[in-house]
Amino acid sequence: MVTRSHSPLYTAWKRLARNRMAVFGLLVALAMLLTGLLAPWLAPYSYSDQNLDLVEAPPSLEHPFGTDELGRDLLSRVIWGARTASLVAVVVVTVTVTLGLILGAAAAYLGGWVDTVVMRTCDLLFAFPGMLFALFVAATVKPSVVSVVKGWEVSLGWQGLSSTGLVDYLVVLFALSLIGWPGMARLVRGQVLSLKEKEFVEAARALGASDWHIVRHHLLTNATGPILVSISLGMGGTILSESTLSFLGIGIQPPFPSWGAMIYENYGFWRTHPHLVIVPGAVLAMVVFAFNFLGDGLVDALNPRAE
Repeated sequence: MVTRSHSPLYTAWKRLARNRMAVFGLLVALAMLLTGLLAPWLAPYSYSDQNLDLVEAPPSLEHPFGTDELGRDLLSRVIWGARTASLVAVVVVTVTVTLGLILGAAAAYLGGWVDTVVMRTCDLLFAFPGMLFALFVAATVKPSVVSVVKGWEVSLGWQGLSSTGLVDYLVVLFALSLIGWPGMARLVRGQVLSLKEKEFVEAARALGASDWHIVRHHLLTNATGPILVSISLGMGGTILSESTLSFLGIGIQPPFPSWGAMIYENYGFWRTHPHLVIVPGAVLAMVVFAFNFLGDGLVDALNPRAE
């Protein structure tokens, strides 16, 4: 009897589907990304709409999560906050993965001074606690970015550009990307070092394959599993870092929506209106845990030794 073999991707998916927590994490992650993408159509109000007649209103049919101290609908701000979280997570992870893949693979495969420069740069960035370094970068870079954006307003006639939240988003994206890529670069370097002396790489080199072909089709392809796990865990960590920066007043600033900023804005009403803190805090916790559950599930699903 001939046994039908399945592709590695199908096998990994079947393993992942058997892990209920990983499936839950995947569904929550997809829900967050779709909510962020469709926020203008899903939110009943704009994130900045105010109703001063309903300040700090309790949950109701009109406002399911109530309103904050400025009369803004909390449900709408949470939905728009998903757009901020999705944007920051996708952009930061894309930048860190791109830099990590290129620099990590180059350091491992080329060795020599390339490896020395890349790894010493990673060591320099690792010498500082990640969150503190992001705070330092965001606080010091922001004034320069504000000056550049205001210069664009004058030279290009784009009045109001600095009031669109562009500066806050640029600073957060830069700070989190700067602290994120060294970890990916080290991961890729380790994977490439363990694979580059394997027989299939020697065979490809003997057949005349170029270095770029070997790295792209043989080394990085076989390192896909750990990279995917790192991406999943990295997205949750990035969302939490963005919320931390916003909570501390350096990230996304009101009225622009951020779950961390919402927690900070409403923290003073914890005793009288606890839902104003609980709702964004619970959403943030659920999303971060979801990406962690998904990452743990991917570790098992992509393990070639798993049954």
